[in-house]
Amino acid sequence: MHIRPAQTKDSFVLISLLTELGYGDTESFMGKRLQQLIDHPNETLLVAEEGQTVLGFLSLHFIPQLALEGDFARISYFCIADGERSKGVGQYLIEHAERIARQRGCDRIEVHCHERRIKANQFYAREGYSESPRYLVKTLN
Repeated sequence: MHIRPAQTKDSFVLISLLTELGYGDTESFMGKRLQQLIDHPNETLLVAEEGQTVLGFLSLHFIPQLALEGDFARISYFCIADGERSKGVGQYLIEHAERIARQRGCDRIEVHCHERRIKANQFYAREGYSESPRYLVKTLN
């Protein structure tokens, strides 16, 4: 298995994986959004592949801190293809992302995962992630 930065050619498979996560209708903006993330200096979009087959992806953001010495990283999207789960792909990909975060000066990493994603939450707990106190959101129209 190999992990590499995402490329524009990955657009179709990322659309498919996002659909598995429940995010439909991404076709119209995927090309533009993918290029934006590839070009962003505080973003790393990784794909795990075996041969020419993409098995999963992880989107990692780096967030500088003003009042704390270390920065933090946030996993915003993380998906392993349905037929590839529980084979070690996710663990390998998340360990790779954590190494990159440490290299970037991050001293912590966070991920937001809806409580309905029971298996995903169990995976994060096995990987050493713990619940944080609170996460608030406001929709901007």
